[in-house]
Amino acid sequence: MSLAVIVLAAGQGKRMHSALPKVLHALAGKPLLAHVLDTVRTLAPAQVLVVHGHGGADVRAAFAGAPVTWVEQAQQLGTGHALAQALPQVARGAQVLVLNGDVPLVRGDTLKRLVAASAKGLAICTSDLSDPAGYGRVVRDARKRVRRVVEHKDASARDLRIREWYAGFLAAPAARLAAWLAKVRPANAQEEYYLTDVIALAVKDRAAIATVPAADPWEVAGVNSRHELALLERAYQSGQAKRLLDAGVALADLWRVDVRGELACGRDVAIDVNCVFEGSVKLGDRVRVGPNCVLRNVSVDADTEILAYSLIDTATIGKRCRIGPFSRMRPGVTLGDEVHVGNFVELKASRIGAGSKANHLSYIGDTDVGSRVNVGAGTITCNYDGTAKHRTVIEDDCFIGSDATLVAPVTIAKGSYIGAGSTISKDTPAGQLTVARAKQVSLPNWKPRKK
Repeated sequence: MSLAVIVLAAGQGKRMHSALPKVLHALAGKPLLAHVLDTVRTLAPAQVLVVHGHGGADVRAAFAGAPVTWVEQAQQLGTGHALAQALPQVARGAQVLVLNGDVPLVRGDTLKRLVAASAKGLAICTSDLSDPAGYGRVVRDARKRVRRVVEHKDASARDLRIREWYAGFLAAPAARLAAWLAKVRPANAQEEYYLTDVIALAVKDRAAIATVPAADPWEVAGVNSRHELALLERAYQSGQAKRLLDAGVALADLWRVDVRGELACGRDVAIDVNCVFEGSVKLGDRVRVGPNCVLRNVSVDADTEILAYSLIDTATIGKRCRIGPFSRMRPGVTLGDEVHVGNFVELKASRIGAGSKANHLSYIGDTDVGSRVNVGAGTITCNYDGTAKHRTVIEDDCFIGSDATLVAPVTIAKGSYIGAGSTISKDTPAGQLTVARAKQVSLPNWKPRKK
């Protein structure tokens, strides 16, 4: 039997106090809905449908090209109404799994158990691991059989004492779900079509009702406010920190590291406080990352040290390098082995050869730097003429004096020495000292103006 997954993502999220649709708010660097869809893909469903409403154009644009079928809920008349918009597009012989787009940490294993439990009727995901306030309660009879789910706003005082609550996910055969859904009426405090009403209808139809408990409270926690989003962020990051610690990574403080993508670490890696890792980051053996660093789409080879307050974006870094403190690498940087990039040095779209050094206060952009080159303090490559970018080439074994200005396109030939304060706009001969600066003069009769 094929599996169709329907994700309900039409809510406005009024308590977020934002123009951004709720499912587009970010957790660990990507939208809430992206987390759900990533988990859905592990189930290999035949069909994925996403019901959108508020800000639908923005939601579709954020997931342009995603392998989903978009379904609009023009009027937000409840979760049952949302499902009713999508269900006609599902084959009657399919098994349907219904999820919420604002519950980002649900686990694939839990959903697989839920689908398996629904083979003979209806299965719902439940929890009693956290505060049930605001959630629908699972009402059972004296024989512990599920009778119905009552929403919080419609619950009696007795119902509200129930600890077991409905986590918002259910699975059932498409044909039976459609039949129950057709009987749902908005006879409740909110005058909405509740999806949870299908549970009582299934009981009335004598269908088997299975419950699948959540493994932990976070996987069924939804986001309705920025406070809840912040709590989920910390829960997610705590899980990432545990994973790193279990793999042998030394974290200075497990509460002050953020992984917003994929972080792979070798042996004996050490990460100091307040570091952020975005996209795909790989740290080789014995790499050390100092405090307050941001690494985005970076590969770092063994024994490299990244010192405090360094920002590295889309770079490949060799072995035994020393980066920072206060270094910035913009996209397109490749460093060979044993390169030093020091404080207040900015690199962009450049390749730096093995053993080269730029230890302080320099800008190197659109440049090919050879091996064993020393770049003095205050050096800049002038790579932009106002219209186009040009490249600078600094060949092996060059020495660039402090405060040099290299005007691209230009080649500094192998073994060249550039005198401090020079502006170089022509190619230099190999192995020679080149100086290009105004003649120094002193005016003996000059006197300052009187104030």
